[in-house]
Amino acid sequence: MEGPDSTAATKSHQVGDTSAKLNNLTLRIWPPTQRTRDAVINRLIETLSSSQSLLSKRYGTIPKEEASAAAVSIEQEAFSLAGASFAGEDDSGMEILQVYSKEMSKRMLDTVKARAASTSSTAAPSDSAQVDSNNAVSAGGEEFISSSTKAEA
Repeated sequence: MEGPDSTAATKSHQVGDTSAKLNNLTLRIWPPTQRTRDAVINRLIETLSSSQSLLSKRYGTIPKEEASAAAVSIEQEAFSLAGASFAGEDDSGMEILQVYSKEMSKRMLDTVKARAASTSSTAAPSDSAQVDSNNAVSAGGEEFISSSTKAEA
């Protein structure tokens, strides 16, 4: 049977082993796993296509299919740029992860702004055509009213 001294020695040895393992443990966050990249893409799709996101509230939503294609492109471009900019320099991957995140944010904002601009530029002619047709109806209506008023007089 073990005495109190041998139990304490065993616990001390276990703590020492655990401490040594932790000292040799290196946490690497770059490159992200494919599972993580897929989760990022799914979140991008949700942000671009959901009416609840701040971007969508300001710039409008993107249809799910278009958002999916844009999200894949945004993530791949950001991943490539971040990986190329720090080839082997950053041990933990923190700086690369920051570049990756900033690039995705920048590209996502560029995407929604470009789509909003193209949507408003294609919508502008139809809006003006609608205004013009409303004016024509109003003008025609005024003519009709004025001619009927003249007829009554």
